[in-house]
Amino acid sequence: MLSSLLAGPAGPIVIFFLRITDVSLATTRMLLMVRNNKLLVPILAFFEVSIWVFAVATVVQHLSSPWHLLGYAGGYATGNVVGMLIEERLAIGLATVRTMVKEGGATLAANLRESGFAVTEMTGRGRDGAVEVLYSVVRRRRVAPYVRMVNASAPDSFVVVDEPRAIHRGWLFPLRKK
Repeated sequence: MLSSLLAGPAGPIVIFFLRITDVSLATTRMLLMVRNNKLLVPILAFFEVSIWVFAVATVVQHLSSPWHLLGYAGGYATGNVVGMLIEERLAIGLATVRTMVKEGGATLAANLRESGFAVTEMTGRGRDGAVEVLYSVVRRRRVAPYVRMVNASAPDSFVVVDEPRAIHRGWLFPLRKK
């Protein structure tokens, strides 16, 4: 029953959606692996490879069908985009935000702190002279509200958002007492 379904016109569509699923899982898994998420990575890997084996086996059985190959390739391409969108929505992890402000940095820092962000203030020198540098480590889910606050207070500021590889201590991870 299943083999006749996969051999027919529904086969390429099934393969397309299988590939979207397994590649989305792979993309999400890779991005979580970079963030050192040891819990979710092996679970996603198990389901990813299980789905992949089924999709590949189906395509290999129907190599003479260009529609099956198109479903496989199209699902792969689409799965990359879907996986990135899923990971973006999950927003797992932390981000570092550096903001260079020409003036009003202290006020902006105070407003950010009132909204629950930790901010380190420094002075710096940019191309056009002195700047106030605000440095924060925030949860990725909170990057957009942080940047919105910066844009509302200092629309001409220069903002850089990076992903830190490792963070030791600080307000997010205080040193544990023995």
